[in-house]
Amino acid sequence: MPKQYDMLSMGVLLIIAAMMLVTYSTRLITELEVLALIIAFYGVWTIVLAGIRTKNPEKYGRGAYSTLVIGILLTTLGGAWFLYIEGTNIIFTIALLLIVIGILAVATAVPSIRQK
Repeated sequence: MPKQYDMLSMGVLLIIAAMMLVTYSTRLITELEVLALIIAFYGVWTIVLAGIRTKNPEKYGRGAYSTLVIGILLTTLGGAWFLYIEGTNIIFTIALLLIVIGILAVATAVPSIRQK
């Protein structure tokens, strides 16, 4: 089953890239914004994929929680990069990244603390 998810993810990435290129061709976004938005939207897809993996876990594959964390980080990275390109103060961009990483660290640590 992992090959099906790989093929599905590749298809979604190609659809996202095509949508961003069409948006770029209409002059709504710049070249750098294309890359930032591809990363952000692929992160959203990875979050959706984590939900799918919750219902159909793989025996030796990456877990749903790990996939969710990667999706959140990709979405945050793409979003922060997009905000920086749009002219937002870099301090706000860095703060956004640090807040999300901190929340993920706390969310990962809390279940292990409860088990003790």
